[in-house]
Amino acid sequence: MKYTLEQRLEIGRRIYEGELTRFQAAQEYDINDNTARTYMRLYRDTNNLPPKNEVRKGSTIKTTSSSMKVQHHNLEEYESMTKEELIQALVQARITEARLKKGYEVKGDGSVIQYSSENTK
Repeated sequence: MKYTLEQRLEIGRRIYEGELTRFQAAQEYDINDNTARTYMRLYRDTNNLPPKNEVRKGSTIKTTSSSMKVQHHNLEEYESMTKEELIQALVQARITEARLKKGYEVKGDGSVIQYSSENTK
């Protein structure tokens, strides 16, 4: 089924803003999920919006390199962050907390795991 540019942009907007997943949009509009993703990208690019960060079940969170630099301990730095950056900072803090409870800490890009002798049994 062919959609007009306006219809494609509306489908893309709904996906970009989180009203639908691309899979829900594919089912609702009888299109392929990759086509739905293309519509979302068309909407994003038409409106000069930043890329939407995806979270997939069973995988790590995809982030930009600038949003990974969220190890701020200063209130002023948190106040200058966007909503997405604050959410990613919270997620990263929770991941770090869970790792520390299990007795290890990931260094750098995650290739080095340092185990604490205090927490291992």
